[in-house]
Amino acid sequence: MEIVRSHRQIAAEAAAGVGCGGGAGGLPTYRVAPQLEVRLEEFELFAIDRLRVLKGIADGLSRGKRPEEMEKLVKELWKAHMRHQDPTETLNKDIISHFVLRLVYCRTEELRKWFLSMETTLFRYRFRLESPESQRMLMSEFQLPYKALPHSEFEAVKDKLSQVARTIGQSAAVESVFFKVPFEEVPDLVASRRVFLSKGYAYVAMSQVVSLVVTQFRCNISKALVLTNRKWTATIKEQEKDRLTPIVEALSNAYFGPDYSQLRENHHLKHGGRMQFGLFLKGAGLKLEDALAFWRAEFSQKVGSERFDKEYAYSIRHNYGKEGKRTDYTPYSCQKIISATPGVGDHHGCPYRHFGEDNLRAALNKMGISGHPLEEIMDKVKNRHYQLACTMTFEAEHGVSCDTGINHPNQYFSESQKVLKAKNSNG
Repeated sequence: MEIVRSHRQIAAEAAAGVGCGGGAGGLPTYRVAPQLEVRLEEFELFAIDRLRVLKGIADGLSRGKRPEEMEKLVKELWKAHMRHQDPTETLNKDIISHFVLRLVYCRTEELRKWFLSMETTLFRYRFRLESPESQRMLMSEFQLPYKALPHSEFEAVKDKLSQVARTIGQSAAVESVFFKVPFEEVPDLVASRRVFLSKGYAYVAMSQVVSLVVTQFRCNISKALVLTNRKWTATIKEQEKDRLTPIVEALSNAYFGPDYSQLRENHHLKHGGRMQFGLFLKGAGLKLEDALAFWRAEFSQKVGSERFDKEYAYSIRHNYGKEGKRTDYTPYSCQKIISATPGVGDHHGCPYRHFGEDNLRAALNKMGISGHPLEEIMDKVKNRHYQLACTMTFEAEHGVSCDTGINHPNQYFSESQKVLKAKNSNG
């Protein structure tokens, strides 16, 4: 994303479908990254708002919401987080936030898979909300090689199409516009028996073309994520190390804290990990509703939504003072975490106190800390000065002094945010 033109100029072009895959009806296709001027503050804030939409979609899917419920949910999420009183600014925010999150989520196979799934779902339901004319324009935008079925061929299979309509509970009156496509291009329609199949072709009604468009959209984004990862690794990460790279990494850290690597891998944490990490997120500003959505999205992949609601949701509400004695629990301090003794299979505690030396060195190296600063930190750890080691880590990571010292994980988080914002404002 180059910084060369104004928001309003690129928004006007995007509205006309120029340069960045603007699409029809305000629904971008994100085919080409836009060349526009973006303030670093917007770069981050726009991405966070879009991430709230994607997380909401993930929560809706984990709850097993029906298509009509998902359509309503997507509409509400978009209105709550992505709207702007100026329509051109809404389109701007849409395009910018997608490409920022593409940078954030291109970096591992697991991140790419999640982002691709959520963006595809978002596009599917936004497409369904478009007018028929806009949908046809989007089909043209994707250059889909399909033409409407000629009248003579339509009449020849009309009875078969009526039978399919009745079996899926639709009106006996058949739509007049159909497309004849290779059946493998609409696997979801074939799997749900919503199309008539003949000689390797599926007859797709105009109301079902979303499957055709979404298949192409998913393919485009999947390829784009791989290419973005290559560019990020080869050039962008190093070239933007003092400007965009810290924001991209901070966006990940804002949602994936120190325990989340295990949560992502296993989709589960034991009680101690849930308490420490859950209260940390609470202290960082995560509201109860968002906390329930976050934990449900992860745990449901392993235990299912029903079991999550029965066995885990109560303890989350309890942490927020909504159950039991209504105690509003506070995040654990460093001293409390250091004095804890994690059991086998637990993924909480203090890394300086409870990590083995090799694991701690690897974790610090991953944060970009090496050489003399690393050895000084390890020396503090050997002498059991764990909070001093944490303070030195903060100073080495951010390149600033911390005279007050680090005594709480949420202090580390909040001070990091201050440093990041200061760098952004100076950039």
